Amino acid sequence: MPKNTIKINKKDYKFEKDETILNVARRNNISIPSLCDHADFCAKENCRVCVVEIKGEHGLSTSCGTKAKSGMEVFTDTDRVEKSRGLNLEMIFAEHIEKCATCIWRFECKLLKYAREYNLLINTFPDRKGKRPVYKFKNAVELDSSQCIDCRNCIDACSILQGIDYLEIKGKGHNQEVAPTSDRRKHCILCGQCALHCPVSAAQEQANWQDVEKEILNDKKTVVVQFAPSIRVSIGEDFGMDYGEIVTEKLVSSLRALGFDFVFDVSYFADITTIVEAEELLERITKKGTLPMMTSCCPGWVNYVEHYNPELIPNLTTARSPQIHGGGVIKTYWANKMGIDPKDIVVVSIMPCTAKKYEASREEMTINNQLPVDYVLTTRELSFMIKKSKIDFVNIKETKADNPLGEYTGAGVIFGGSGGVMESALRTAQYILEGDNAKLSKKRIDFHDVRGLEDIKEAEIDIAGNKVRVGIVNGIKHIKEIIPRLKDFDYIEIMTCPGGCIGGGGQPIPTSRAIVKERIAALYRDDKNKKVRVSAENESAKEILDWLKENNLEHKTLHTRYFKNLD
Repeated sequence: MPKNTIKINKKDYKFEKDETILNVARRNNISIPSLCDHADFCAKENCRVCVVEIKGEHGLSTSCGTKAKSGMEVFTDTDRVEKSRGLNLEMIFAEHIEKCATCIWRFECKLLKYAREYNLLINTFPDRKGKRPVYKFKNAVELDSSQCIDCRNCIDACSILQGIDYLEIKGKGHNQEVAPTSDRRKHCILCGQCALHCPVSAAQEQANWQDVEKEILNDKKTVVVQFAPSIRVSIGEDFGMDYGEIVTEKLVSSLRALGFDFVFDVSYFADITTIVEAEELLERITKKGTLPMMTSCCPGWVNYVEHYNPELIPNLTTARSPQIHGGGVIKTYWANKMGIDPKDIVVVSIMPCTAKKYEASREEMTINNQLPVDYVLTTRELSFMIKKSKIDFVNIKETKADNPLGEYTGAGVIFGGSGGVMESALRTAQYILEGDNAKLSKKRIDFHDVRGLEDIKEAEIDIAGNKVRVGIVNGIKHIKEIIPRLKDFDYIEIMTCPGGCIGGGGQPIPTSRAIVKERIAALYRDDKNKKVRVSAENESAKEILDWLKENNLEHKTLHTRYFKNLD
């Protein structure tokens, strides 16, 4: 047998250094079931569903934790393997209470898939976790202990990936469970990475799809939906499409098919956010305001500041996030133009983020005694609704979002990836200072220094002769490296989730670094293909800003403030 080659089911396959049996099998389309493994973490070998038989070995081996070796002979489907897998799966079902009817993971559930494949009785063993609690974190995320299979991915996501350390193991033996820490100094920032890495939806978003369905059926309400920039390059994955495929028009048509009255693109409102934020940045720099200015469109980051570093609140830009700008514009400017009482408008946001649910409910977002956004659904919730309604997402006739709130620039769409908010603001700041976009070269529109998936990116950007020192933090874990060096920067973008919104806690599962890379590349393709790529050139957005100013709604619709959290 050649070097760096193993046999799987009597066929030879090459492997790379340190590659596991499971990875070799997947790369060659050999089916091995698995639950607890994830590309973001080291193998824990907890579920033991991926066991295989290795010639010469006495016991069965987990394929996720066993590295391939030259000369190794592996069997994935022997009677011994099949029997062990079936037993392990039945025992896992005994610690996972089935709540399939309302579970948004129903159509993607690996457990149900494996039960069918292995012809299992899912109630062979009595449920042993039925009386365990459901932990709810604000109105955003929950951890259902009665469904947890003890894979510990949520703990790894919270500690290794995010550095928050809010979840921990309590108890011993069969009584152990994942639970919030008893350390009162630690807080959940609602990022949802626990849900994104949970293989059985024990950690999950607090779903609102049922509430939204009821609103759609209410003839007395005008139900408006707006979708975030990143959704267009991620939701297709839930329907078997390629990673990073741009499906904007399919998404719009599917939302209409669900019964929403109007469909708007949050990329448009990201243009508004960009203009407001760029103006604030220039004002802080020229008038020697609080620097560095820090982005605030990521609610997980805002939650982090309010809990852990409230001294940074003055650094946060006062500009509201695109979804809140969107809801505010819809319930003021658009309501006025349409002649609809804002009280009769229901605004639903489709977001890649669980923390957006909490952001939308914050009292300080209120405009004229109304919250701008009434409900937030994650990408996964929307996928579930589309599948449940038997809408053919892949083949649906494509349509465009509604106007006058539909035409966005390239700068609006790149908000979804790490560095995108920074680049959008820099493009507009440059436009404001130079005054004539015709003077801007292609190189000056594309700020490559702020792009990429590095944990921390730093650059000194020349904007119309002004040197602006910028920093981009990709993942909340790395903010601790920047805080001691704040004096080195004028402007900092922070995204809680690795990759930015594109890797948010409400996105399709699986999400990994490699998948995030494909999604971000798609956003920049969309940006590059837009005729207008600078937010300050979105004439419709500027008209709305003028209207808000004329009607004394500018500050309450576009700006907000934050507070030290005493929870």
